[in-house]
Amino acid sequence: MNHKFQACNQIGVVSTFTKLLNTPFHGIMNALCWHRDLAGDFKEIVSQLELKENIKEVYPETLLALKLTENGNIAREIILSDLQLLKDSGASPSLNLIRSYQRDEELDFISTDVYSYHVDRSPISTDTFLCTYFGATSDILPNDQVEQKILIPHIREKLKELHEGSEITFETFLSEYFFDLHYQPKPDAKPINLGQGHLWKLAVDHPGQKALPCVHRAPLENEGEYRLLLIC
Repeated sequence: MNHKFQACNQIGVVSTFTKLLNTPFHGIMNALCWHRDLAGDFKEIVSQLELKENIKEVYPETLLALKLTENGNIAREIILSDLQLLKDSGASPSLNLIRSYQRDEELDFISTDVYSYHVDRSPISTDTFLCTYFGATSDILPNDQVEQKILIPHIREKLKELHEGSEITFETFLSEYFFDLHYQPKPDAKPINLGQGHLWKLAVDHPGQKALPCVHRAPLENEGEYRLLLIC
């Protein structure tokens, strides 16, 4: 395979789902890509799905009920196969049709929504899997190109004012409200876009993790265009 992801030490590239599942993270490598050039018409699927809210989970029975062309059916079979592969591995995948995520506008000095660079955390050993079939696609950043927001002096001072508690409980406060999961890109940061159709495994912050968690963000959606995203 000859593609852009091979040039980045942060990213491992595999050719099968089994390798994606079984390849461990190590060193600075905290993102794995099952690199695929998918056939099929995913836009046809999106065009037939109704979305009244900003986000809706799309279930297999909904996909199966769609009247699709041959290319649309190819896309549907790929999605159903991906969902089944993840379920069989013990994961709980969700296929989401997205207009937009909820924005965090409560505080003007720090954002903690999914459009902010962040890491995922879990009390148990797990990974984040995602694949964008249609629409705008997520970005990741190398860990040495970001700074934890809670360590930026002016943000930290404002968080201390918000906390209004003792120094002893401040770190717990940062964790309880997920402030510590969010990161600010450094001025020379170079985001890596995950692209459409590839199935990704991203490192999560958990007690047994041997690599740094992967810093990622949801993209700003394209005007008038939904996203079709598998995630778990």
